[in-house]
Parts: sequence; structure tokens; C-alpha cells
Amino acid sequence: MFDFRLKVFYIVAKRLNFTRAAEELFITQPAVTKHIQEIEAFYKTRLFDRNGTKIKITQAGNILLKHAEALINIHRNIDFELSTLAKNIKGTLRMGASTTIAQYFLPKYLASFRQQFPDITVSLKSNNTEAIENLLIENKIDLGLVEGQSKRPHIKYTPFVQDEIVLCTSNTNPMVKKTTISLGDLQKLPLVLREPGSGSLEVVAAALKNAGLSLSQLNRDLELESAESIKAYLLNTNAFAFLSIHAILKELKSGELKVVDVKGLDITRVFYFITQQGDTPDLQEIFIKHLASHNLKL
Repeated sequence: MFDFRLKVFYIVAKRLNFTRAAEELFITQPAVTKHIQEIEAFYKTRLFDRNGTKIKITQAGNILLKHAEALINIHRNIDFELSTLAKNIKGTLRMGASTTIAQYFLPKYLASFRQQFPDITVSLKSNNTEAIENLLIENKIDLGLVEGQSKRPHIKYTPFVQDEIVLCTSNTNPMVKKTTISLGDLQKLPLVLREPGSGSLEVVAAALKNAGLSLSQLNRDLELESAESIKAYLLNTNAFAFLSIHAILKELKSGELKVVDVKGLDITRVFYFITQQGDTPDLQEIFIKHLASHNLKL
């Protein structure tokens, strides 16, 4: 039902490549061009600047893209809610989530899911990313939500939202005299790290490697297995830790913790759904679509 021309524009704007958009939409490149030209003619403005094979979105194109994204989300929500309304959906969904997702991200979406689908029983196991992947492979859960960068061949990884990991410490820590430090400064700070197998630790190690550092070059103070224990430790010491921004929102708001920027170090990661390859039964698909209906940003 959604206007196909607007979908063509959306894909072109996201890919900035007519050929890739045509392949993704299963139409010809001239057809893509025709749809874009029709929209430009209707609005009497250029949506893209073309320079040979390269294209760049215009200011008008960015305005249309913002509204196209909103419309796509609205239509996706309509399709999802109407398609599930008539079904008598029952069953048990066994889920597993890595600790950060289970503690700080997932609860409010589980609550809304249970409100919409009261006849679906949900069980949730929480552990580090490696353990959740093992549970999936062993058929002990149906759906996982993880934050690591590992890619096992028998698991399908579907990204659903982006997260940021930040360096933080107690707001009263006398070691912090400025809000931005260098990589050299970072090496001198006492750091609390997550345990081996943690998705958070994998992401931090990868970001450090890209910046020319390794975990072994850091001043490791302690190793703890949860964000909650790390936060409690930070509030009683002058140590520092890398934690998900989702995990410290409450402490940032209360002023108990503060973020310290590290120049040249940007740590972002993606949260993934994980399922067995070729396996996305109804209940898993329903929960995945439920999260998608909340317009999460990648």
C-alpha cells in the first residue's frame, strides 16, 4: 500500500547509488531513475546532485528523507498490528540476552510486548554474549539479543539498534581535571574491565586496536562480571570503566557518574538479534517486529 516511488527514493537516499538501489528493489536502473524524476517533477525540486556515477542528496532530499522514514515506520506499524490482530497467538518464547541488554535495554519492550500479546509466555536468560550464543546453538533458547562482535557460522545476526560505550567514573574522582583526555592519559588510569567472553569487552578491545592500543597496555585495576557491580565499585573508588551509555543513564542524571571523552577513541556497537541459520519461527518473528515497531535507530 505504501507508495512505491517513495520507497525507491528512500532506498536511493540510503544507498546513494542507483545501481545498488535497483538490485535491492529488483527493478532496472532506468526504472529507478524514472521514479526519482517523477518525484522531482511533482515537488519541482532536485532531490540528488549527480556527478557522473556519484550522487549526493540535496537539502530538499534530506527533508523528504526525514518524512519518508516516518511514513515507512507508520506503515510498518500498521502492517504489523493489523496482521497480528486477527491471529490467536499463543505459545512460549524462550529468550536470552547479554547482560547489558537484559538489564538496561530490554525490560520496557518486554512489558509492551506482554501487553500486546498476553497469551505468549516469555522466559529470559541473561549472561554474557558467548554464553547466550552457546544457549542458542544448544537449542535452549529460541531467540537471543547480543552485543558482541563475534560471528559464528551457524548463527544468523540481525542488527536492530546502535549503542555507545563511554569511559566513566565517579563524579567526585579527583583524578579527573578535564572532560577530555588523550590515549596516553588513558593508559595511566586504573580501569575496571568486564570478564573474557563479554561482548562489551570485545567491542572495547576492537576499538582500542583501531586506535593503536591493546588491552594489555591498560592499567587493569579489577575484572568484574556485571555493569551493576562495576558501577558500585566506581562510586567507591577512583577507578574508571567503559560502560554502555544505556547502563549509566540513571547515574548520569543523578550526578553520581560522569563521562570522560578520550580523544581519538570512538566506541560504538550494534545490538543483534541472533537466531539459528534458516530458522525464524512465528514467535521470534513477532517479537523482532515488535521491537522494529518502536522505530529504533541504527
